[in-house]
Amino acid sequence: MLYDGENYCFSKTYHLHIVDRVGGGDSFGGGLIYSLINGKATQDAIEFAVAASALKHTIEGDYNRIGVAEVEKLAGGDGSGRVQR
Repeated sequence: MLYDGENYCFSKTYHLHIVDRVGGGDSFGGGLIYSLINGKATQDAIEFAVAASALKHTIEGDYNRIGVAEVEKLAGGDGSGRVQR
């Protein structure tokens, strides 16, 4: 959920196999900052941040090795919730 001072925006829910929880919060924060700096609307920003966090949970380690295109694919509703490499 993201509140922009006027509206509450909620992201979709992802059901995925969690491999490693470490770094999920950092990935969310980084995704939110990235999307807002790049001018995304509030709803699009929360979708991007949650998708980045969800994808991070599918890989091991504390570093999010996921690219913007992969996050945007999942946030846009096209994707399995797994990193495609």
